[in-house]
Amino acid sequence: MTATVASHRKPRQHPLAALTGGSSRSARTARTAATLALAGAATATGLDGTAQAAPRPTPAQVKDRVDALYQEAEVATQNYNGAKESAGTAREELSRLQDEAARRTRKLNAARTELGTLAASQYRSGGIDPAVRLLLSADPQRYLDGAAVLERTGSHQATAVAGYARRLGSVRQVRERAEDTVQRLADTETRLKKHRLTVVHKLDAAEQLLSRLTTEQRRRMTARDGGRSGPGQGRTEGRTERAAGRGDGGVGGALGGMPGGAHGGPAAAAAQAPNPRAARAVSFAYSALGKPYVWGATGPSGYDCSGLTQAAWKAGGVALPRTTYTQISSGPRVARSQLAPGDLVFFYSGISHVGLYIGDGQMIHAPHPGAPVRIAPVDQMPFAAATRPA
Repeated sequence: MTATVASHRKPRQHPLAALTGGSSRSARTARTAATLALAGAATATGLDGTAQAAPRPTPAQVKDRVDALYQEAEVATQNYNGAKESAGTAREELSRLQDEAARRTRKLNAARTELGTLAASQYRSGGIDPAVRLLLSADPQRYLDGAAVLERTGSHQATAVAGYARRLGSVRQVRERAEDTVQRLADTETRLKKHRLTVVHKLDAAEQLLSRLTTEQRRRMTARDGGRSGPGQGRTEGRTERAAGRGDGGVGGALGGMPGGAHGGPAAAAAQAPNPRAARAVSFAYSALGKPYVWGATGPSGYDCSGLTQAAWKAGGVALPRTTYTQISSGPRVARSQLAPGDLVFFYSGISHVGLYIGDGQMIHAPHPGAPVRIAPVDQMPFAAATRPA
């Protein structure tokens, strides 16, 4: 019976065999035919150009994309700087509120102690009705004198209660303000992380594009634009780098974008400044030549663009805000034809880059990672506006 059941079982058929009506051998033949057909179709697709790999970008295309990525990274850097400044302000305010809350709490505790003392005194007096106590008193005059004291004590107690309530309310207000500040700080720190990630991703993308170029192609690119494009370095916030021999060649690279004999150097530029503060700012900017670009940095080892201008004018005795979009409001606007050494020159429609004008159409600025603080023509980037810090 077992043999009978087995004789009715049919071997499972491969799907391709079912299509060809044959055995497993036929299925293998069909699979081979299908494979050859697919290969032929792929070859045909490749020949007509519809599945070809993307062409390798030219050096000019790489340069354009890298410049765009650096500019986008600089926008994110300025947003990061603004959020960082806001976070610092919130931390200072929180610390002040915590100190104030501690002081007011100590006063509240003292008022609570005073109320406790008054309550204990009242309890010991027994709380008997004043008219009954007068009748029971052996010396009515003495009692009346004592009643006047008790009345004054009651008035003092009322004042103490009111003072306690006032202090309790003030402590609550300070604590509520502190809680609001804590929330604002948390929101700001979230923005900080977001902008930091954006900067890092943009700079990583620029580095990957530049890695496709040969050393000679990168050298030619740098020579054409005075150092605007270069291998990404100094990405990490607070990272310090040795200026000489890095990026575009230290101080030599920092002078690369300047036409020969365009100006007489730091002394001449400072002498043309409209006031002593601007002259000191110009001198500071010259002393920073060759230092690396480090995003989010304000010196002294490295700078981003607004960090450099802030440090330069701090040396001149003027406190500038931290970001490009706030520095542009630090003084009256100046027409491009009226620029003087020390003026701040801003670029791009979003005011995302700033440099310090030094005369003869030149500025000192911190360009981007891989390019040190350098002298460059003002017309190297899309000019937006200029300000003379007051």
